[in-house]
Amino acid sequence: MSQNIKKLPELLAPAGDRERLLAALQYGADAVYLAGQQFGMRSAPDNFDADGLREAVDLCRAQGVKLYVTCNILPRNDELTALPAWLELLDELRVDGIIAADLGVIEMTKRHAPHCALHISTQFGVVNYATATALYDMGASRVVLARELSLEDIHTIRDKTPAALELECFVHGAMCVSVSGRCLLSNYFTTRDANHGDCTQPCRWKYGLVEQSRPDRVLEIGENESGSYILNANDMCMIEHIAALYEAGVGSFKIEGRAKAAYYTAVTVNAYRAALDGFAASDFSPSYRPAAWMVEELHRVSHRPYGTGFYFGTPAQEVNVGGYVRDWEVVAAVEDWQDGKLYLSQRNRFFSGETASVLMSGCEPFDLKLAPLYDEEGQELSVCPHPTMRLWMPCDRPLVKGALLRCKRT
Repeated sequence: MSQNIKKLPELLAPAGDRERLLAALQYGADAVYLAGQQFGMRSAPDNFDADGLREAVDLCRAQGVKLYVTCNILPRNDELTALPAWLELLDELRVDGIIAADLGVIEMTKRHAPHCALHISTQFGVVNYATATALYDMGASRVVLARELSLEDIHTIRDKTPAALELECFVHGAMCVSVSGRCLLSNYFTTRDANHGDCTQPCRWKYGLVEQSRPDRVLEIGENESGSYILNANDMCMIEHIAALYEAGVGSFKIEGRAKAAYYTAVTVNAYRAALDGFAASDFSPSYRPAAWMVEELHRVSHRPYGTGFYFGTPAQEVNVGGYVRDWEVVAAVEDWQDGKLYLSQRNRFFSGETASVLMSGCEPFDLKLAPLYDEEGQELSVCPHPTMRLWMPCDRPLVKGALLRCKRT
């Protein structure tokens, strides 16, 4: 899309708890989205109580990062009575946006949090410009578009909606085989409500085919020797298509993953931050491609095989494998660096002499040989087997607190 003013899209990161919030801030997010302990679509992470939210607001403001709060469940009648007080707290704290998916919640948000921007969740299922415009007329400043749209669809929505309406899209992370995340499989199999953040992800389970008169004989559906995962979706990865997303009019690049580890947050934010900055440095060239290391980094987190969702028309979603690719693990985190000594806190077992890849904000990852290693008493170590044990090693290059050391384990 031809844009009058070239503005780099916002990089929006997930924050399931304080540790993941700090990772998003350290590695370059422009904005974060998180939830309270009610009303959010992810119940697995710790999320934020009132005091935690106050601290999160302060941390984000100190770094000039925006903070959005999800109120995107589809609430039942008995849940509505507690919502006004929560919305009023968000209004008091002046969070930068409230993400809602239900018409009643949208109206309550306008009434009880008038100083906060209203964002419409992907759960609402916005797939056309008429709906997007109607929501704008109702007071929404942003819509998170449905995941089943192509780039061509998004381009049309951008052209036919008010310029002031922001468009946000997912660019990375887990996908659902459903319409805008509204899935009933979890409710059906386990009575855990996916639309209240309690999804058990039965779309990842292994399925077979059973003929009614032969209930003891399970037939494979696919060709994989381990069975067929007929509902299992690829993870999304759009880092190589930043220019296409920009040309379609996407103004906020959203990373999925509030329930994932802080390491995932750090890696994905760092890679997309570097890629977006490279795109800006290219003067927003339509032919821009990120450096190879940026793409490779996204293979150093736990993930399913990657795809591009519906963005290029034909869905690139289904994958007949189960589980995750996990080739790398964090072995240590940097506690400090002083006078040529690197102080570490162990995360997983590693040995003296191994080579680690260092993940540090604002730079390309680099290798570091982990030797010699010493414990806090100065005794040389051949192995670091104890979780969170503290140790140090000589290191000429200053590393910042919070940098992570990873080793390949395959």
